[in-house]
Amino acid sequence: MTKVVIVEDEKHIQESIREIISEHCKNVIISGIANNIETAKTLLNETNPDLVLLDINLPDGTSFELLEQLNQINFKIIFITAFEEYALRAIKLSAIDYLVKPIDPIELINTVNKAVELIDESSNEINLKALLSNIDTLTNSTKKIVLKTAESIFLINIPDIIRCESNGAYTTFYINDDKKIMISKTIKDYEELLDNNGFMRVHKSHIVNLKFIDRYKKADGGSLILKNKSEVPVSFRKKEKLIKLLESLSSI
Repeated sequence: MTKVVIVEDEKHIQESIREIISEHCKNVIISGIANNIETAKTLLNETNPDLVLLDINLPDGTSFELLEQLNQINFKIIFITAFEEYALRAIKLSAIDYLVKPIDPIELINTVNKAVELIDESSNEINLKALLSNIDTLTNSTKKIVLKTAESIFLINIPDIIRCESNGAYTTFYINDDKKIMISKTIKDYEELLDNNGFMRVHKSHIVNLKFIDRYKKADGGSLILKNKSEVPVSFRKKEKLIKLLESLSSI
């Protein structure tokens, strides 16, 4: 049985989550419910759960403060949030699951079932390291992203990503140390996250880190030459926006 703890301060949400999981998630048992940091710390130490549904905002602080106070984290986490933009972006970058209030019952069931199937202490540890690093800073220079392949889990500094290239349902990340990492997710999954960190999607198949642009080449419809000598095509509808952006950067 997978032991689950719910950390949520709103009584009706506690009960709703408990009822849905108990009725629809097989081989899962609710080990306890906490409504603040102090009771959660005690409950987590006493029950040693496999999975925790964790509200971000608690009466005595945030769930990130709770995680920093724990000596060991041997459980997978699903965050519950009312869509705080910064926190949600950090969670996405860190490849950790989340639910947005008001919680959709079907989404809750699917997310819990997926977590039960994928519980893995090593991957959870690296995801949490990335999350706490991203939450701890507001500067892009130290933000990290978790990239998972079938063989490995990579924790990558976002400013070290040169570009991303789409290949159907896969995306290849080109890293500044000549490393290439292919992920089984589409480039659309990363567009919004990277767009907020100094990147631009210049073509349906390409996202580039603006700081690695060496020059814009007008010939053959337009393309970017990057500092690692790679060449990336620019789509016609992205050309005007890109040129304006480059001009604004050159005037700083």
